[in-house]
Amino acid sequence: MEYFEEIQERVILVGVQAGENPDAEESLAELGELAKTAGAVVVGRLIQNREAMHPATYIGRGKLEELGEYLLAAEADGIICDDELSPAQFNNLERELSCKVLDRTLLILDIFAKRAVTREGKIQVELAQLRYRSARLVGLRDSLSRLGGGIGTRGPGEKKLETDRRLIRTRISSLKKELSQVEQHRARLRAGRKRGNLRTAAIVGYTNAGKSTLLNALTGSQVLSEDKLFATLDPTTRLLTLEDGQQILLTDTVGFIRKLPHHLVEAFKSTLEEAKYADYLIHVVDASSPQAEMQMYTVYETLEELGALGKKTITVFNKQDVTPGGSIRDLRADYTLRISAKTGEGLDVFRERLSEILSEEQIYIERLFPYSDAGTIALIRAGGQLISEEYTEAGIAVKARVPMEIYGRIDG
Repeated sequence: MEYFEEIQERVILVGVQAGENPDAEESLAELGELAKTAGAVVVGRLIQNREAMHPATYIGRGKLEELGEYLLAAEADGIICDDELSPAQFNNLERELSCKVLDRTLLILDIFAKRAVTREGKIQVELAQLRYRSARLVGLRDSLSRLGGGIGTRGPGEKKLETDRRLIRTRISSLKKELSQVEQHRARLRAGRKRGNLRTAAIVGYTNAGKSTLLNALTGSQVLSEDKLFATLDPTTRLLTLEDGQQILLTDTVGFIRKLPHHLVEAFKSTLEEAKYADYLIHVVDASSPQAEMQMYTVYETLEELGALGKKTITVFNKQDVTPGGSIRDLRADYTLRISAKTGEGLDVFRERLSEILSEEQIYIERLFPYSDAGTIALIRAGGQLISEEYTEAGIAVKARVPMEIYGRIDG
């Protein structure tokens, strides 16, 4: 992929509060955080109340003229619209305003291109960008070339945008084949975990809820953790050994966000499917956010789209060091806890709860096996949790937790 020198662009955020939707202000505030993450400076914002987005120009004629004057007064380089624009809307806004035009989807794609580290992440980002841009080549070409870089030009970049749709389709086909190979590798890893009888939990949540901070605090890993949207993009799996010796694999997944572009859900399906194939879900909620309940709804909505609901779920209301207590509830969760991944508050209780959940699906045994049955102990070690073994004159004294299928083979 080609990257351009960072340009700190001055942008105006534009949103439409359609019908009875009361969330336009909050959504635009989040768009501002996205713009900041992408490296832009927000110099203004404009919201229009109307029944629906204007099919040709996103906002109405009067607001469009007002926006043109606003751009000049604020010395802005461009605008970012809070919804996904059609090719016609791109073209018309560009022609009317003579500035760079971006929408929410392109902004998120740009951040993902900036954050992707692994080969898989880069493939998924480029695939999503090409799918999105292939329908908007004409609308985006002038806008992206005008400033010669900056937001929206990371990833495939201008060079690929100048190719025709046939070449883009060829590139998409090539990326899909490459991604398929990565997916097969990921599937083999999952199969290996299953053979080892290790339970897995996917850490899910809204972006910037503290998922990576929680993984770091629990396992002592060094996953990038910043107070920014989409600080981490590629999934990370770490082994957590609990106080009673039980073990579980924790996987940090990409954060969700409202209006998550369909292109991203499709492209990142292999990554997001870590949640689908996990045994449990750990739902991290930023309890300090005024939009916590909306964010929880967005997470469950995305999980439903992935077919990842219906698992035993622990919801942790994080950032209690900032907002202790609170009246937020999660009626969909099997267990709820209040923690601060940053300070460690509540993590001991969280570990205890994980141990209880794992124990529910295993049977505790204390047995004395003759030395001739040493193979049975190997079976326990491979398929269960061997707590202790003591070699005595009479045989091998074992304390362990084993799943039902292993227990049946021991007693059989």
